Amino acid sequence: MEYAKRYGTAAAVAVAALAMAVAGCGPTPSAEGDKPSTTLGIPPVPSGPADATATAPATTGVTAGRNDPAPQEVLVEVVVNGGFAGVTNKLVVHYDGTYTLRSGTKPAKEGRMTAAGAAALRAALEDPAYAKVPARPTGAPAADGFSFYITHAYRLVVTQDGENRPPALQRVLDALPGGGPPTSP
Repeated sequence: MEYAKRYGTAAAVAVAALAMAVAGCGPTPSAEGDKPSTTLGIPPVPSGPADATATAPATTGVTAGRNDPAPQEVLVEVVVNGGFAGVTNKLVVHYDGTYTLRSGTKPAKEGRMTAAGAAALRAALEDPAYAKVPARPTGAPAADGFSFYITHAYRLVVTQDGENRPPALQRVLDALPGGGPPTSP
């Protein structure tokens, strides 16, 4: 009440609304319409180690503190853009070597790498030299060239045609299914 006298009623209302929003105490809209719901819309907080595994969200990359990723977790994602034909392709490879290739609006193609091929790709991505590859292109782009966006373990590396690629990056690109990034339209 003292705050309202000093700064005005509108300021007091704004501060109270901000406090409720920050604390998550306001009502959340329900699916039924304008009636506010009595739930806060906040997921439950794990109370201990048993709850932590039961409520952990699914991930698509390497999970912190875990050495054995699930076979269907994403190992690497490669997006290719550009070229004379204006290609937009996306390759997703999982730890078990299965992969999905999406090329423009065509139906997705699925496949599986050999065990040796998947191991070579994992080794190239986990090579300490790959961790030192610059995250952004270092050279001038080639006219009508391709841009490659490689995501592994929450790290994005961008490269393009015309760039002098570090050997560690080239090993990753060469180890992809099909012998390289998907550049066909």
